[in-house]
Amino acid sequence: MALPLEGSPLEGLSAIVTGAGRGLGRAEALELARLGAAVVVNDYGRPGRDGSGEVSAGPAEEVADEIRAAGGRAVVHAGDVSDHQQARELVGLAVAEFGKLDILVNNAGILRDRMVFSMSEEEWDAVLRVHLKGHFNTTRFASAYWRDRAKAGGGGPVYGRIVNTSSEAFLAGSAGQPNYAAAKGGIVGLTTSTALALAKYGVTANVICPRARTRMTEDVFGEAASPGDLDPLAPEHVAPLVGYLASPAAARVNGQLLVVHGGMVAVVERPRVQAKFDTKQDAFTYDELDGLLTPYYADRPKGETFAAAEVLGLRHGAP
Repeated sequence: MALPLEGSPLEGLSAIVTGAGRGLGRAEALELARLGAAVVVNDYGRPGRDGSGEVSAGPAEEVADEIRAAGGRAVVHAGDVSDHQQARELVGLAVAEFGKLDILVNNAGILRDRMVFSMSEEEWDAVLRVHLKGHFNTTRFASAYWRDRAKAGGGGPVYGRIVNTSSEAFLAGSAGQPNYAAAKGGIVGLTTSTALALAKYGVTANVICPRARTRMTEDVFGEAASPGDLDPLAPEHVAPLVGYLASPAAARVNGQLLVVHGGMVAVVERPRVQAKFDTKQDAFTYDELDGLLTPYYADRPKGETFAAAEVLGLRHGAP
């Protein structure tokens, strides 16, 4: 990474990036540091993408060392964000080390893929715990910190940015990932609720659906075809959007969902009504609904989800 320059957009700000030891989180932490932020690099450090293995501070330490070697400021937190108390300590560490917290980027996650009819309770709970509860835990303590700062300053706005991580698995479905898709959908709901709650304090909350080649997606995307060139699915394509959303320039961007990968950013609309039917009686009957809805769906491909056509169009490069 290049040395942060004086006058960089995040100069004087401090950030937390969870899951920052590898993949997307690593690229995001390096980008925030390059833009001038001091960074708490959080990673639980377990080697398995399913959350298995020994806890290690090694991955987070490597990223923090890279930031410091380039002249930036970084500290390590090797805690588990799905644990309420450890998330509290993570936010406290940022304030203690850097004097304040300005930016929270939630990225930590694991996978326990299985079809819904084969998934165990533990596989469901583990993924929801790390992704959705992990996002909530850090957001809970960061938002309380910003609210207290605003009140201490007489009720005026403070600087706060939250960038959460969802997935296209939420948008279009993912047959072998019911736990992951549900968690990522929950993160979108958490983000929009948080955006509404914190807007009056000057804090924004947005969510991204990134596509990148990491250890989490190695069985989906495989290895890069051209090792010498920048991979179109490299995490470095995602990190600049996170840097922008964390910056003062994005003050008017709040409660938004953005898909990002390989040189493309798409702003996703909130759901719109596609069709509307009114009863000609006091209340619908089965026969009336059958006469209205069955013909409406008759020409659709069997098994198509409500959003699949639009999202699949985006996947193939449609605007």
